[in-house]
Amino acid sequence: MILILCAGALTGCAADYLNHYDTVTLAAGDTQKYNSMLQTVDPLNPNSRNTHIEGDGTRAALVAHNYKFPPPPPPPPAITVNVGGSGVTP
Repeated sequence: MILILCAGALTGCAADYLNHYDTVTLAAGDTQKYNSMLQTVDPLNPNSRNTHIEGDGTRAALVAHNYKFPPPPPPPPAITVNVGGSGVTP
């Protein structure tokens, strides 16, 4: 029993070794993207500085209320029964 517990504890140590990564870290390989972003003058979208939010608070509150408490579904359509070709609907 003790041998099984020791073997189980040691298998966790070898898990990273058995993955066989070709790089030093998992984040390696993003060097070109990092360098291009480093040399970008202003990487943010110009519209990100716009603090004026287009919209209406009342409308947003109504949308949130309808999301939390959805309106009931519409009633099912009436069933039409054709008896003997008379074309009478109940």
